[in-house]
Amino acid sequence: MDLYARVNILEGKSVRLPRGSLDNAITLDNDPISRARNWREQGADAIHVVDLDAAARGDYRNRDLIDRLIAAVDGPVQVAGGIRSHVEAARLIDAGAWRVVMGTAAIEDQNMVWDLCRDHPDKIVVSLDVRPNEEIATRGWTKNSGRFLEEVLLEMSSAGAVSFLIAEAGRDALIEPPDKKILAEALRIVDEPVIASGGVRHLEDLQELISIEEGGRRLGGVVVGREVTHGRFTLTEAKAVIDAGPIQKAAEPATKPVVEPGPSPAQASQIERYRQVAAELEKGASHARTAAKRIKEGNQPRDAAHGFAVLGHLVRAEEILDEIAAEHADRVES
Repeated sequence: MDLYARVNILEGKSVRLPRGSLDNAITLDNDPISRARNWREQGADAIHVVDLDAAARGDYRNRDLIDRLIAAVDGPVQVAGGIRSHVEAARLIDAGAWRVVMGTAAIEDQNMVWDLCRDHPDKIVVSLDVRPNEEIATRGWTKNSGRFLEEVLLEMSSAGAVSFLIAEAGRDALIEPPDKKILAEALRIVDEPVIASGGVRHLEDLQELISIEEGGRRLGGVVVGREVTHGRFTLTEAKAVIDAGPIQKAAEPATKPVVEPGPSPAQASQIERYRQVAAELEKGASHARTAAKRIKEGNQPRDAAHGFAVLGHLVRAEEILDEIAAEHADRVES
């Protein structure tokens, strides 16, 4: 697991947001570049810079400062906040940003994300703010997107996102624990690294994040910031916990294992085929939703392409069902 240190920049200063609101911003110092370099010296694997002016106000006054920060920091710098166009994303990458983070834009303009992932492979990160019911919130938690975690992860994974930042919308990281269920669900859905970006209350929370496992996979990283500047722990302490890895559970007393009968080879084949059918239908449904969105936007060529994709997935699902039916008929006759 990698440790990302967050640097929030507002009006050229490093700030902390006690309740997630710019109105309550607390200035930490006037030199975000020194803060970022200090985070690296304390052991941060990467710097996660958030341009709050660009994100909340569409004001890009901090971009020159961020360009200088990228150049000054010895290590990877990931930039988030107000990246709403192909031009701006490309400009930051050309300036040396290790990766750029797409939030609301990834939900509202998926075509742009597809194009960026094609033009800048391994550079585009998608950030998702997830409500307890797994609906994706946008525009600083103020809007409900009508889109849900699984479908968005699958679409953005197909687009080529290099990793996913997952945060819980509305959660106060200094009071409430991380939602391990949502993070485990994200690990189950996509193969790309999943990074917990909502923060933790203390080192015990961090230890629990390290221990999350789904299908043999663990979280790829965690973003910390406010909890460090609030004095809950230091980056050095957090890095030590991460480097130590998951706590090993005490060995259970040896008992004779109970062997449950597994499916026969024929049953296993059918199970796999039905899973293939489900996967094809899920992909078709995703393309159908996208086609409907393109029609609403008046983007006829795009909706046609997604419509043809739906048909292709349906045809493949029908072919698999025909194969299952033929195998079933053969068994009945024999």
